[in-house]
Amino acid sequence: MGASVSIRLVDSLVHQPEDIAEKTERSKAFHIQKAIEVYIEEYADLLITFDRLHNQTDPIISSKEMRSSLGIPNENWFTKILDRL
Repeated sequence: MGASVSIRLVDSLVHQPEDIAEKTERSKAFHIQKAIEVYIEEYADLLITFDRLHNQTDPIISSKEMRSSLGIPNENWFTKILDRL
């Protein structure tokens, strides 16, 4: 069992975890904890992204170069998807 945390939420946010909890048969606390975990993971990824973006020594390669280095054909995948529609 972890530590207890108290937060004040705007009314519109109070009801959403209740609705999700009811539909999933999990507690509000479970969903709030998962939401915070996901937020923290995404925020950490964002910080890493910004660090890499601003790193002047990190080489920038084109998507064509990246696909080539990974052995992925340099076809326009987006056009292929649109052709299927």
